[in-house]
Amino acid sequence: MNKLYIGLAGSILSLSLLTAASAADPKPEDAVRYRQSVYTVIGWHFKPIGAMMKGEIPFDAAAVARHAQYVEMMSKTAIAGFPKGSGPDAVKDTEAKPEIWTHWDQFEAKMNDFQEAAIKLTEVAKGGDQAAIKAQFGKTAETCKACHKEFRTD
Repeated sequence: MNKLYIGLAGSILSLSLLTAASAADPKPEDAVRYRQSVYTVIGWHFKPIGAMMKGEIPFDAAAVARHAQYVEMMSKTAIAGFPKGSGPDAVKDTEAKPEIWTHWDQFEAKMNDFQEAAIKLTEVAKGGDQAAIKAQFGKTAETCKACHKEFRTD
């Protein structure tokens, strides 16, 4: 398990260094790869929580808390993957709608909603109360879906 964390941390550090190195003028393709990687990590940690909340796998409070921390961490980095010029007009392999950049304030607000919900999920998960976690998980999932509905093609 420690190897997984070390590998994940190394990947995130590599992405951070890549982003820092190209932050002044990132290539659109790099921005898309970055954000897809962020959402892959979010999904990797969000899905087991959902499975526990649905009763598909046994509830493990420590695992939920650990997964929630990763979701929170990645929620704070996601918006960096949407620089101007990285939309579908520049890159074909993206599910991001052009409305992200034409309605940036709305997009940013939805991203902030997701981040706040993810922070709260981490806090609630630390308490270990399955019912409270399930309620907050639902709220967090809703903030995620709200952004998808307006700003992502499915």
